Amino acid sequence: MDDFKLKVVLSILGGIVFSFIFILLAFVLPPEKKEEKIIVKPKGKLEQISHSLKER
Repeated sequence: MDDFKLKVVLSILGGIVFSFIFILLAFVLPPEKKEEKIIVKPKGKLEQISHSLKER
């Protein structure tokens, strides 16, 4: 096997192994942590209006 074919085969195998590692890491590592939303009751009239507009 000459040098060029060896380099092509090794680069293809390296790419497959490299992508396989990242695919496994995507399944093993947990996704982002979900942050808990804190809902605060509006105190003033302006906050009530703003809150009601956000709900729509």
